[in-house]
Amino acid sequence: MARFRYVAKNMEGKIFRGVMDAAKESSLQQQLGDQGLYLIRSKDASPVREHRKFTPKQLSEFSRELSTLLASGISIVRALEIVAGGEGLSARVRSVYLDVLSQLQKGVHLWKAMEAQKCFPELMLGMIRSGEESGRLDQVTERLALHYERDNRLREQVKSAMTYPAVLLVMSTAVVILIVTFILPQFEELFSEMEHLPAVTMFLMGASNFLVNRWYVLLLAVFLLAVILQILGKTETMRRTLGYLKIHLPVVGRLNKVIYTARFSRTLSSLYASGMPILSALKTAGETVGNLYIEEQFEEVVSQVRSGASLSQSLCRVDGFLQKLSSIILVGEESGRLDVMLDSIAVTMEEDAEAASKRLVTLLEPMLICMMALIVGFIIVAIMLPIYESYGAIEGAA
Repeated sequence: MARFRYVAKNMEGKIFRGVMDAAKESSLQQQLGDQGLYLIRSKDASPVREHRKFTPKQLSEFSRELSTLLASGISIVRALEIVAGGEGLSARVRSVYLDVLSQLQKGVHLWKAMEAQKCFPELMLGMIRSGEESGRLDQVTERLALHYERDNRLREQVKSAMTYPAVLLVMSTAVVILIVTFILPQFEELFSEMEHLPAVTMFLMGASNFLVNRWYVLLLAVFLLAVILQILGKTETMRRTLGYLKIHLPVVGRLNKVIYTARFSRTLSSLYASGMPILSALKTAGETVGNLYIEEQFEEVVSQVRSGASLSQSLCRVDGFLQKLSSIILVGEESGRLDVMLDSIAVTMEEDAEAASKRLVTLLEPMLICMMALIVGFIIVAIMLPIYESYGAIEGAA
C-alpha cells in the first residue's frame, strides 16, 4: 500500500487537497470518485528508507553473482535469495538485497524494486530494465559486472597514484606546524633583546605566537570555511564552475578529460549493447559522467541526434571530451559496430588515464618537495637574518 498526496475537485469546482493510502494511482482515483471527487494530480508520498549509493566494487560483485546464477538457469527470485544469503555482506547491503527480494516476491519488476532502494545508479536500472524487457537479463548483468569492474579498477588506479603526493603534503604541513609552534618560540627571548627585527622575522614570530596562543581561532576558521565550501558545493552554480575548472586546469584538466571520456564511452557502450534506444542511452550516459558542466551540454546533443544529426557530429561539440571520441564513433557508425568501437575507445582511454595519473604524480612529487624546501628556507632566513645583522652591528661597534 502506497501513500499519495493528491489534488482533486468536486462537481462545483471546489479544490480538495489531502493524503490517502492506495495500492496505485488508479485505486486512488477510484476511491476519490466514490467520494464525488475527480483527481487532478497526485504524488507518491510514501516514506522511503534512504540508503547510501553502492560503490562500483559492490555493484560489480552484485552484477557478477546475479549473472552467474541467472546463466545457470535458476529463477530471478531464487538468485536474489542466494545473493542476499551470501557471506561477508554488511548489514546495510544485506538489508537492501532483502528489500529487493521482498518486492520481487510481490511481483514487482527487478529494476523497479532496485529503483525504490535509491542506492543503485541510473545506468544499472536502465540496463536491467532493458534486459528484463528483452529476456537477456543474464547477458546484461554480465556486461554490468564488466563495466563496474573496469570502473572500479580505474578509480583505484587514480586513487593509488594520488596517495603518495597526499601523504607528502600532509607530512610537509605537519613539519611546518612543528617548526612554527615548537622550535620558533625558543628564539623569542633572543629576538626580544634586539632593537630592530626584519619584517620577515616579525611576520614569522607573529604567526608563531598566533598558532601557539590562539590555535582554536584557526581551527574554528578552518571549520567554518569547510562548512561554507560544503554548502556552496551543493549549489548548481558552484558545481558547474568546478566542473568547468576540472577540465580546463593545466595538467589535471587533461587527466579529467581522459577519465570522463572513458566513463562516457563505457556507459554508452553498455547501454547500447543491452538494446536501449540511442536517445535514452545518450541521456543516461550523459548523467553518469560526474561533471555538471558536461552533463548540461547533453540536452543539445540529444536534441541534435533527435533532429537527424549523426552521433559523432553531435558529440564533437561537447567541451570536456577528447576529440578522439567523435572520430572513433564516426568509424563505428560507418561500420555498423558502434558498441565495439565504444568499448575499444573506453579501454584505450582507461590506459591513457593510468599513464596520465602516473605522469601527474611524477610532476607533483618534485613540486611538493620544492614547495617544502621554499617554506623551510624562508623560516631559516627569517631566523638567521636578525642574528646575522646583530653580529654585523657588534663588529661595527668594535
